[in-house]
Amino acid sequence: MIDPVAFAQALLRADSVTPARGAVFDVLETALVPQGFAVDRFTVGEAPDGPVENMLAVRGDGPQHLAFAGHVDVVPPGGGWTGSPWSGEIRDGLLYGRGAVDMKGAVAAFVAAASRSDAGTLSLIITGDEEGPATYGTVALMERMASRGVVPDLCLVGEPTSTARLGDMVKIGRRGSVNIWIEVPGRQGHVAYPHLADNPIPRLIAILAEIEGVVLDEGTDWFQPSNIEVTDITVGNPAHNVIPAKASARLSIRFNDRHRGADLIEHIRAIAERHAPGVVVTGKVSGEAFLTEPGAFSTLLSDAIVGATGVTPELSTTGGTSDARFLSKLCPVVEFGLINATMHKVDEAVAVEDLRTLTDIYANVISRALD
Repeated sequence: MIDPVAFAQALLRADSVTPARGAVFDVLETALVPQGFAVDRFTVGEAPDGPVENMLAVRGDGPQHLAFAGHVDVVPPGGGWTGSPWSGEIRDGLLYGRGAVDMKGAVAAFVAAASRSDAGTLSLIITGDEEGPATYGTVALMERMASRGVVPDLCLVGEPTSTARLGDMVKIGRRGSVNIWIEVPGRQGHVAYPHLADNPIPRLIAILAEIEGVVLDEGTDWFQPSNIEVTDITVGNPAHNVIPAKASARLSIRFNDRHRGADLIEHIRAIAERHAPGVVVTGKVSGEAFLTEPGAFSTLLSDAIVGATGVTPELSTTGGTSDARFLSKLCPVVEFGLINATMHKVDEAVAVEDLRTLTDIYANVISRALD
């Protein structure tokens, strides 16, 4: 049986700023192979988004297949840490290191939980590119799974979902995310001769004014209202006496399951074209909204949490996106992990006791899901 704390320390001591490769996967493989997992490591992609290393580990041939999905890449630690961000040091009951919460701690807990049982079919879907553009991460893993005929019945994602105490929140869905760029063309000229130029700024202002008044929806039973935010306005004009040749803006939309990303792009394009013929609107969908309706899987997980902590979790769809947005295409997906208060912060840390309790919860889930 694997000690989750010692194993988390080993993962934390492997520098794995996204896109992660090499040593951190060595640590994982060393722990999984003796448990009987068939480990498939592969590297894909080219710069600038790659190369990225991923791992698919599968054990057993039971009728039920539970997958655990996570990532071992981390954001850069930045400066100002009390100790080394790669030390895996324990001080006053807290384990410190970049990725302690997001999410090497949860990966360690699940590997330790898996070492307690050999029931059913169990897999780990681990990427080195969740914190980055996710171009060659979980999507590539899903393609690998499809080529091998690996299809889980249920998937647990170990993102840090807890807020005030371990077990208080489980994610059963996520909002979608789309970024949109608007470029309004004009004609450069001298401000003293406006009839010889074409100022694009008033048209961009009109576009953004209409967008500001858009109400996409009032929310749903499980999702908060969708929102459109202007995240950048750029003219790039260094001179006070020149009418610029173009004006640009960027939007970010977080949307619930009443919408699709492509439809929202077209909605913004229609608004822009009403005010500025010739406008260029481009969009990128980071992920669609998804919902795993409350049912047997969320109940199973909630019961395991209550049994270990006494806390009844809130089922929620709040927060940003995660790789569950991709995995939801395979099977029912829920997310549950550590307290997220220090993720991406200086001196990121997890309580040692929480790490052990999370291992107990995951072990219970494995037992209940695969028995």
